[in-house]
Amino acid sequence: MKKVKIRGWIAVGLSTAITCFWAFWGIIENFHEGWYYTSWFSNLGLMFVQYLSPMLIFMGVSLVSIYKPRIGGGLHVIIVLLAAWFFHVFSNVGILLLLVPLIGIGALYWFGRPQPLKTAVALVVGLPFLTLLVAGIGPVLRVSQRLDDGNLEARLVQGNDVDLIWAPAGPGWPSSGLNWHEAQQVCQQLDENGLTLAPVQQYIWRLPTVEEAVRSMARQGLNSGGEWDPETVKASYKTTPDKESPLWNIHSQVIYWWTATEIDDQKAYIIVYDGKVWPRFKNISPAYLGFRCVKNP
Repeated sequence: MKKVKIRGWIAVGLSTAITCFWAFWGIIENFHEGWYYTSWFSNLGLMFVQYLSPMLIFMGVSLVSIYKPRIGGGLHVIIVLLAAWFFHVFSNVGILLLLVPLIGIGALYWFGRPQPLKTAVALVVGLPFLTLLVAGIGPVLRVSQRLDDGNLEARLVQGNDVDLIWAPAGPGWPSSGLNWHEAQQVCQQLDENGLTLAPVQQYIWRLPTVEEAVRSMARQGLNSGGEWDPETVKASYKTTPDKESPLWNIHSQVIYWWTATEIDDQKAYIIVYDGKVWPRFKNISPAYLGFRCVKNP
């Protein structure tokens, strides 16, 4: 009987750890790339459906496993099979190594019985929600204090040794992603007012260099004091920037921008709204990776 309890508590501990991980990941990612709708209902829906669903699924399966060990053990196997099918797991060793332990957890529930049940339930439910609370306080405060002046017109941004006019919302500042080559072409064809694409290149607008983008980042209406070190390829800031006016649209899903600075034929730098700079392949075009053209005043 003692071994049965031990197996049950090992299963509960592993389930709780996995659920807490997904709680932490979900709440951080939700306020990093989500929470951009004007509607609270839409933001909450996105949070629970896209970002917190892994936590809720693991929590639900764990609760079933505590009260109905055989059913719960079988559910773990079903999750593994579904994940293997969805992620084409047999061609990805890394994912396979992550999923196989779920079968082990299912076996522990099948042959184990955590006692008392109320304590097991309290751990499986309580710790993930505590993780949500602790990990979410900072992001919630940051997002709730974002500056949004609602002005999506062309903006002259001055300071930190960089003076640039940033394109208005439209083809030169789209709300969805394009690859680096397409972004370059759009900027080159953008007309003087930044609202229309000309049939041929105008060469009025362009992508900002990585240094220009870093030096232009701001928070609460004040320049963040960004500096770009090309030797270490790192950006540093006196104040961490955020997804705010006048550069960013807080109601857009775009959280990364292309820069004009190339690494090689295959890669160029992107900048995140919080000022981080990363290399990316030029041919990718996820919805959250956009751009904003600039021109000299």
